[in-house]
Amino acid sequence: MLILGLVTLLLFPIPTFLIHYFVNHISPWQVFEFDRFNTLNIGLGLEFGFAYGILAILLLQAPLFDKLPNRIDHIVRSMNLNVGDAIFLSFCAGFGEELLFRSGIQYYLGIILTSITFVAIHGYLNPKNWRYSMYGLIVLPFILLLSLGYETFGLWFAIFAHFSYDAVLFLAIIQKKEND
Repeated sequence: MLILGLVTLLLFPIPTFLIHYFVNHISPWQVFEFDRFNTLNIGLGLEFGFAYGILAILLLQAPLFDKLPNRIDHIVRSMNLNVGDAIFLSFCAGFGEELLFRSGIQYYLGIILTSITFVAIHGYLNPKNWRYSMYGLIVLPFILLLSLGYETFGLWFAIFAHFSYDAVLFLAIIQKKEND
């Protein structure tokens, strides 16, 4: 699982960098938006991701999700992650996926189509399993808002929102596993 984290961290951004460089003449340094790397954007991202992560945990307690095969909490539990692993994987996903989706794909497809694609690729919009799609309907508003936040506050908002959302979910699942 840690190898997948590294792949996400290191390889997912490459298409964004290449396409922007060769098509739009935008350097990788410009893609990073270092001019928007500040405590306000990072803090807002952390806060938004944390709050939505808590909301998602509460919504996932609904009996509707009890019969869901391959529930996300079962998948995470089976990985036997420790806190360090959870933080690392959350960072990898936040960094790599946001560079690919927000800085890359969203640039061409726009907010709505990119957000739906993001949720669908993660398997949360599944026409064969309506319960998965219900989880997708919990995640989709987060991704839409994160995408809007990217447009307003920049890449670092999106990275840290995604990171904190994933970290909240991972850590809550780890904590619940330890308490069971």
